[in-house]
Amino acid sequence: MIKFQPQQVDRILIFDTTLRDGEQSPGATLHIDEKLTIARQLARLGVDIIEAGFPFASPGDFKAVQQVADQVGLENGPIICGLARATRQDIKAAAEALKPAAHHRIHTFIATSDIHLEYKLKKTRPEVLAIAAEMVAYAKSFTDDVEFSPEDAVRSDPDFLYQVLENAIAAGATTVNIPDTVGYTTPHEFGALIRGISENVSNIDQAVISVHGHNDLGLAVANFLEAIKNGARQLECTINGIGERAGNAALEELVMGLHVRRQYYNPFLGRPPESEAPLTNIDTQQIHKTSRMVSNLTGMLIQPNKAIVGSNAFAHESGIHQDGVLKNKLTYEIMDAQSIGLGDNQIVIGKHSGRNAFRARLQELGFDLSEQDLNKAFVRIKELADKKKEISDRDIEAIVKDETQSQVIGGFRLERVQVSCGDHACPTATVTLYTPDNQELTDAAIGTGPVDAVYRAINRVANVPNRLIEFSVQSVTAGIDAIGEVTIRLQQEDKIFAGYSANTDIIVASAQAYVNALNRLHASTQQPAQSLDSDPLAEQTVHA
Repeated sequence: MIKFQPQQVDRILIFDTTLRDGEQSPGATLHIDEKLTIARQLARLGVDIIEAGFPFASPGDFKAVQQVADQVGLENGPIICGLARATRQDIKAAAEALKPAAHHRIHTFIATSDIHLEYKLKKTRPEVLAIAAEMVAYAKSFTDDVEFSPEDAVRSDPDFLYQVLENAIAAGATTVNIPDTVGYTTPHEFGALIRGISENVSNIDQAVISVHGHNDLGLAVANFLEAIKNGARQLECTINGIGERAGNAALEELVMGLHVRRQYYNPFLGRPPESEAPLTNIDTQQIHKTSRMVSNLTGMLIQPNKAIVGSNAFAHESGIHQDGVLKNKLTYEIMDAQSIGLGDNQIVIGKHSGRNAFRARLQELGFDLSEQDLNKAFVRIKELADKKKEISDRDIEAIVKDETQSQVIGGFRLERVQVSCGDHACPTATVTLYTPDNQELTDAAIGTGPVDAVYRAINRVANVPNRLIEFSVQSVTAGIDAIGEVTIRLQQEDKIFAGYSANTDIIVASAQAYVNALNRLHASTQQPAQSLDSDPLAEQTVHA
């Protein structure tokens, strides 16, 4: 991947923060192996920068960033970035975690709005000016690629913001990120802010202007597109728009907005309107695959009417629309479903299908499994082939994700589940679990329905206090023999944990999804709590 100098940027850089800000979504916590799976797919997608995490936050985050840097940060791969508050210990931890990457970036930040300075940092403007310059220079001692963010920039005094940015660039920042931390601004206001920075920061030509924003008012994507028109050349976004509160600007919406309307945006990048050259480095045919992967691994379901990747995005029910699309897709579709990798590609697997062909198809779908995981998934596929005549790519994805998630999480293991129910029967479930210390325990319970009975029985065995706050079932494909995907979310105190499973038997999938969520919950209780330092800057959030 080409490393751009600020004055050479002739396209829009995509900075993906799914693994950092996206993971801050309640219940979206990812295991290291899951982060690696997503990071590899982000590299295939073609993102320019992957913000892999916040290394100083915890030993687990440090290790995850280090692993992504080592395994995904290859010479021809994306830049790997680590977030750091404007403190020496944060920056040093980020530098250490990022060492294995061929190309790495330290992203440091400090708040600049008066409300944050007074109530959170308890520092004056001159103090923040000095800290920003000093810490950017310190980060520069570890890498030439330093990004600086003035947190809550949208609510900062513009003149002070210009000073901070000018000092940061003078100290060595090659990217300056302008975050709408609280999702407050509108497109016109945000465009004016970016334009003001372009016109009033004397050394802005030495840095790329980046934007980061939250979707609290549903305006994040619109704000970013307006920012591009006023000089922004890097977009910080997440797959499916996941993230803190209402989420971040959605990568797929930004990329396809620029792709479909490139004739409109071309002149803002100094190109002739008719230019067909892509405005980003993204392989759009990887979008749907990436979206599904992130949804399944985080447990964050995609609403059917979600732009670009929702299940209804290319569906037509109106008779008038259907007639028009049948005659010419352009009548009611502004983009082809195949342009985001959504096709009807299917392979047929039977009892005599080979493991090598299965491995090759998995690699095409973005999975690189160990021999052990490959064998487990292959057995599941063979079992499914006895129940279904044709197995689609989505069936394969569902089974592989189910198998790898179960393998990764560990802890409790579901041995068997049996249910008795009917319209005049009392729903009863019997379950057998292996506990984390490998004890086999069996118990039974009654409930309002078969799934409720299963969950009550599991709770009796596991004895892990929790509250079920979400239960969702979706069919992977059409037909009575379809695989069902179950996603659940459990809450314990203020923490939320997601679980996912897929099976042709919905009761089995429901039980396994519940066990997977319990394992996440149980694992969190076994790990030491995150411990940020006691410096006043430790009160900063990581919303930058």
